Amino acid sequence: MKDLAVIETILRNRDIFFSEIRDGIELPQKLRAMFLSSLAFFALYGAVMGSSHSFWQALSSAVKLPILFLATLLICAPTLYFFNVLYGSNQNLTQNVALILTALTVTAVLLLSFAPISLFFLLTTSQYQFFKLLNVAIFAISGVIGVYFLGQGMRIVSANAAVAEVGTQARVWVLRLWIVVYAFVGSQMAWTIRPFIGAPSMKFELFRQLGGNFYTNILASLGEIFGFFIVR
Repeated sequence: MKDLAVIETILRNRDIFFSEIRDGIELPQKLRAMFLSSLAFFALYGAVMGSSHSFWQALSSAVKLPILFLATLLICAPTLYFFNVLYGSNQNLTQNVALILTALTVTAVLLLSFAPISLFFLLTTSQYQFFKLLNVAIFAISGVIGVYFLGQGMRIVSANAAVAEVGTQARVWVLRLWIVVYAFVGSQMAWTIRPFIGAPSMKFELFRQLGGNFYTNILASLGEIFGFFIVR
């Protein structure tokens, strides 16, 4: 229940939550609560995605989706930390991880809230490409809102810093650049450890052979639905 209380604080009283991160109040407890909650929520949504194919795909996606987000966090967190230090931030690495994990937690909560909608379309449509693009859109919406929380958190955590006015604009651009890097790393990671949904015409595979990329695959899916082109 304590873990859920932390999630409720993020959603209802984010200013208080970010102020506590700035002051270093109960950071280990917050990190634990967000980590465990994110794992559970990502796993549940991954199971919904994979259930469009088979039991084994559902189980695989329930494991791989948390790995996708947490591995991306591990890869990208040091970059944000060192660039923030370079431009005058006094946040330590734990605070940076807490802020990024907050964004992931919000993303995970929103994905879980979309799970009934995803399940509804899973049960009422048999078009694989549509279901795949629906999930891409859900991830995009959830991710954008999660990143918004990250930006808000960084402003609050830096608000009382002695160097708050020094390099503020630079840190804004660093955050924007980091978001782009994070998106590219995340999409490449997702492509590397795919499938998450599983094409109905193919047998279950834990991983697929490398080849192509995430973006051309999305364009191909759009082309197949709207009929304007198909990339092979």
